[in-house]
Amino acid sequence: MYYLIILLIYLLDQFSKFYILKVVQQGSSTPVINNILHITLVQNTGAAFGMLKEHPSLFIVIAIIAVFLIVFFLLKKSHALNTPEKIALSFILGGTLGNLTDRVRFGYVIDFIDLRVWPVFNIADSFITI
Repeated sequence: MYYLIILLIYLLDQFSKFYILKVVQQGSSTPVINNILHITLVQNTGAAFGMLKEHPSLFIVIAIIAVFLIVFFLLKKSHALNTPEKIALSFILGGTLGNLTDRVRFGYVIDFIDLRVWPVFNIADSFITI
């Protein structure tokens, strides 16, 4: 079940980014709900809120380490984890794999969900945060 959660989050994230790249121009912003929710295409080379954008390869290394640690816990320590912990790790792993794919493919993460009161983010970020 947890592998299915990871796969669904990864596919939802990658499909949404693929779609956004096809229909939205870089830097443009389209209101979905005026002044509340906009679709704004951003290329984020940094971490959360664009921090440390001058070190993009650092985030690839950190993501790879996180992936290995989470997979280790899910495979080898699963008996010590309860169901909510396994689901949380699955959410984090699915989101991390989605953003890692962007960093390896493009050199940046594709962000597009713009709430106007928060930095622009994506579906992978949402699951990592949840």
